[in-house]
Amino acid sequence: MSGQVDQIEASRDVSARRRRPGAVLHCGWCGRPIEQGSTGRRRRYCGQSCRQRAYERRVAVQRSGLPEDAVVLSDTELTALQDRLFQLRCAAEDVVTAVDDGADPGELRRMALELAEAARDLERLR
Repeated sequence: MSGQVDQIEASRDVSARRRRPGAVLHCGWCGRPIEQGSTGRRRRYCGQSCRQRAYERRVAVQRSGLPEDAVVLSDTELTALQDRLFQLRCAAEDVVTAVDDGADPGELRRMALELAEAARDLERLR
């Protein structure tokens, strides 16, 4: 099983090298942007604590028999995710309603920025 994990890790490293130069990479655990150095292997985690949490999750997944790509959420995390998705949908619907009502460009811009912020917040799943 650890050979399979090593292959997955190696394939992630290869795909990370194919990324555009200057592209922002995010922590594999918490989702925060990671500053990359100019040389050496690309960082996958923002710090040691995120690296440790990711390791603990990989070990727990291996022991449980779940597939490697399984996503496990607690009830609290699932509820929070559903709430954030609902907020995103409501913000999008507000923009559509404002366009239909003939809102001025400044108002539409403000609403679009709020929509983009809600989507950005949703990108951080952890």
